[in-house]
This record gives sequence, C-alpha cells and structure tokens, in this order.
Amino acid sequence: MSLYNFVQNLRFNDVPQHTRYLVSTSLLDIIGVLAGAKNNQTTENIRNYAADHYAASSMSCRLLFDGREVNPMGAAWAGGFSADSLDAHEGHFTSKGHAGATVVPALLALADACRDQGRDISGEEFLSAVTVAYETGLRAGVALMDTAAEYHASGAFSGLGVVCGGARLLRMNEEQFLHALGIAEYFGPRCPMMRLVDFPSMLRDAHGAGAYAGVNALLMAQAGITGAPAETVAGDNISHCWNDLGSRWEIDAQYFKPWPVCRWAQPALTAVTAMMAQYPKITAANTEAVKVETFHESMRLQGHFPANADEAQYGLAFPLAALISRGQVGPNEVTGEAIQAEDILQVSRLIEITEADDLSVRFPQEILSRVTIQLKDGTSLTSPVTQAKGDPETAMTQVEFRAKFRLLASVNFSEQRISEIISAVDDLEHANDCNQLFNQLMNP
Repeated sequence: MSLYNFVQNLRFNDVPQHTRYLVSTSLLDIIGVLAGAKNNQTTENIRNYAADHYAASSMSCRLLFDGREVNPMGAAWAGGFSADSLDAHEGHFTSKGHAGATVVPALLALADACRDQGRDISGEEFLSAVTVAYETGLRAGVALMDTAAEYHASGAFSGLGVVCGGARLLRMNEEQFLHALGIAEYFGPRCPMMRLVDFPSMLRDAHGAGAYAGVNALLMAQAGITGAPAETVAGDNISHCWNDLGSRWEIDAQYFKPWPVCRWAQPALTAVTAMMAQYPKITAANTEAVKVETFHESMRLQGHFPANADEAQYGLAFPLAALISRGQVGPNEVTGEAIQAEDILQVSRLIEITEADDLSVRFPQEILSRVTIQLKDGTSLTSPVTQAKGDPETAMTQVEFRAKFRLLASVNFSEQRISEIISAVDDLEHANDCNQLFNQLMNP
C-alpha cells in the first residue's frame, strides 16, 4: 500500500481490534497528560507565547484547556510543549521516542480549525487520522534511527506523523502531501536528545517543535511551497520501515508510563512499587539507604536535588524518593512546591545510583533496574531485575489507565469534568462530530 493511499483510505473500523484499543487508550492518555499539565509553568508560558505571537487569522483554533483563539501553528507549539511538560506520555522502543505528545495536540488544533471553517470532523474520521499519525510518526522515527547515528529527540521525526494525519483531515491531494512531507523533514529540528538529559529544560523531547514543523509544512504546501523528497520516507535504504504499512502496526509496540518521569527511571519505580506492596515496613521513616543498579543511560539521570520540574522529571533519585515518601508519583510530586519538599529530599539524600554492567549490555533492547533497600532495623531487601510497568509484556490494565488519568487530571479538574472527558473519548468512534470532546478540551 502506498503511503498516500494509507493516509487517505484507512478506516478506523478496519484496524485490528487491539490496535484500535491502543489508539483510543493513547488518545485518552495524552489528554490526561495535558489535563495534568494545564496550570504548570511551562504550559502557562507557552500558551501566552502562542497567544502573543500566533494570532488567529484566516485559519484559527482554540488553545487546549484555555479557549483563546490562535493560528493552528501556535496551538501546535503550545499543545506539544504542554504535553511534553509532564513526562507521562507513552513511548516506543524502536524509534527511541514518542509520537502522541506531538500528533495529538497538532491534530486537535487542525480538527478544531476545520470546525471553525464550517466542516465538522466525525469521531471516526478523527480517530482514523490519529491512527495514521501515530503509525507514520513512529515509522519515521525508526527510519531516522536507522539512518542517523545521533540520538534525536522525538520532535526531529514526529512532525512527519502530523503531516500524514493532518493531510487526511485537510483532504490534501497527493502532490501537496508529498511536498508537505518534504518540507516537514527538511525543516525538522535536529534535537540532540542527550543534551537535554544532561541539561534538563522546558525544551524536553521537542514535541512542540515537531507539532509546529508538521502544521507549518501542511500550510506551506497548501500555499504552493514545494519541498524536496523526504529521505526518511522515500529512500531505498529505509524501505523496510514502510513496506508492511497497513499489515503490521508499530503502535502495538508502544509502552505506557504509570508515572510522569523519564522512561529510564520507570524500572526502578516499578521495582520499588512491588517491594512496598510486599513489605509494608518500607517507609520513609524506616529507610536507611537505597541503592539503584541500572544501565548507563539511566545512571546518568541522577537528579537528587532538582532545581525545577524539568530536572525532577528527568531525574531518577527524586521521583523514587517521592514514591517512598508519599506512596505515589503524580503532578503534585514532580512540579511546583514539591521540588523543595523536605520529606522527599530527605529520602533522596539516601539514594545511590550506580551503573550495572549486566544491565547496560541489555540496553536498549531491555530497560532494566535492580534496587536494594536497607532498613533501619538491619533488614536488606533486594528486588529482582525489573522491567518497567507498561511495556507490552507488562501491560497496564484499563482500570490502571483510568486511575492514572484521574491521578493526573485531578490536580486541575473536578471528578465530574474528568468523567465527562473520559466519556467523550469513549463515545468518539460513533460520534457524528468531535464537538462533545472539544467542549471539554477547548475550555478552561
């Protein structure tokens, strides 16, 4: 199947049932992240930036959980940054990146812009576009990993997924679509990811940049701007990344995060969660020392005393300390006043993070950690080598997904609003338009 035919002709109902479940779950998961991030400093800054510099024009949409009207490029910037500011969105092993935090905010902006111009997008059509965007964005990430040695953040490739899903919503012809792909790739940000691991900031995984690059490319192609062929799509050397499009689904290999912290910290949190469930005497007051043995990249996170929310979420020690201290890790543990909270910092001082050679050699195929907790009564407890919760092999249940959604969204919204958002996503496949969902997402 050609890429253009896949983009324009895929029907959500024809996608395998498990894959449809993952798409709908991913959509709800990203919306939960956006809801949890609604009032954090990054989101407030980027929304104001978009409102100041991307005023609504001939094409306008609303800022998520805000309502101000802006150009879709500004909404893409803002939505991608906001989703990226709370590090709880899903990810993908082979691309070493993420698609949803880019493509979902961008497609919401484009679908709302279509509504503004008098053309409602059906729920099934929107879910089809989201499926297209996820699948092509992830494949573009795999192709980039296969052709460029440097570890790129997700924004370096995810804009291509925005082009594919957006071309579906905008009903682009094939010539415009191919130019948009080329523009998005050519103008795609470089995004050297390890720089942000070593120096955390609001730039994060560059989802805002990817969302902007994709929407910008679509609008430029509509205006008649031409682009060079997209090498990560059209190159003979990466045909293996695309030749089974429509018969195999990259989204099936996604993982999901129970906690809003870096993926590489998740195995240690998974291990300690299991240990605390098995040994109730593991508490902050009873803990003498904690040793985390992990792979090299995870060891580099450290993060014992973060200066801000970005450092807290790109660290390992601080969120692990929050888990031991408070029994959970949600927005209230890794943003705002929690960054200086003495109950968390006190435990963080007890944590040692070291590289384990036996775990480093298994990365990136496996992401693993092992944790030893020394209690004040002399008890020493060591976890098995632990894989993160939320991998396809350790999948979260629907009950766990809904609990995560509520944990994230409850910092900003009432239970009634949370239930209405969940209902809107659940009903979307059979909805004649997206208005029920937009009524929940486009208002403060």
